[in-house]
Amino acid sequence: MSSAPPPGSGEQPPEDDPFRKRPPSDQGSGSPYGTPPPYGGDQPPPPGGPYGGGPYGGGPYGGGPYGGGPYGAGAGGYPADPLAGMPPLADSGKRTLARIIDMVLVGIVVWLLTMAFGVSEYTYTIDGDRIDAGRSVAQSLIAAALYVAYDTFMISRSGQTLGKKWLGLRVADLANGATPSVSTSLTRALVLWVPFAFCCACVWTAVAGGWSFFDKPYKQGLHDKAAKTVVVSTR
Repeated sequence: MSSAPPPGSGEQPPEDDPFRKRPPSDQGSGSPYGTPPPYGGDQPPPPGGPYGGGPYGGGPYGGGPYGGGPYGAGAGGYPADPLAGMPPLADSGKRTLARIIDMVLVGIVVWLLTMAFGVSEYTYTIDGDRIDAGRSVAQSLIAAALYVAYDTFMISRSGQTLGKKWLGLRVADLANGATPSVSTSLTRALVLWVPFAFCCACVWTAVAGGWSFFDKPYKQGLHDKAAKTVVVSTR
C-alpha cells in the first residue's frame, strides 16, 4: 500500500529546508481545499476563484495589486508580509560584531597566504626607493577570492558564517525564509567583499553593513538588498 497521505488530508510532504516558511495554519481543520465553497450550486463563485480569492484578484492570503512586499511576496499562498513566519530580524549591532569576527578569521588566512607566497604590500620602486602602494593587486585578489568563497559557501550551506553562528544569526531569503541559494549567496558576497578587497575596505564596510541600522522595514544592508535577503535571529 502507498504511504502517501490521502487527498484532502491537509498533510504535506516535508520540505528539504527546515527554515522555509510555511503557509498560515489558521485555516481550520483539514485542508482548506477539501471544504466545498459556502455557495449554493446555482450561484457562481466569487471573483478570484472558489477558494477565497480577494476582491482585487489576489490570493487567499492577501496577495494582489494592493498587497505583498516589494519583492513579490504574497505569491504561492504566503502572507502579504514577507517577514510573517520568520524569526525576528537580527539586531544590527550583533550583525556588525559577527562581520568583524568573519573579517578577522578570513583576514588571518589572507595574511598567512600572502606571507607564504611572498606577496608584498610594496608593488614598485622608483630610483631605488621602495614606494608604499598599500595593498598590492595580488594581495587584493587573494583577499577577494577568499572572502567571497567563504561567505558564499557558508551562507548557501546553512545561512550562517562562523560569526553569525556564534552570535545566533542567520541569513534568509526574503521571499520564503529559506537558506539562500548559491547564486543568491554569491551575489550577496560579491557586493559586500569585492569593493572591500580592492578599493575602500573601511568606507564600504561601514556603508554596506551600516545601512541596516537605518533601513526600513527589513533592516537590510546594501548586499542584502542586492540579493533580496534578510538577517534574522535564531535565539
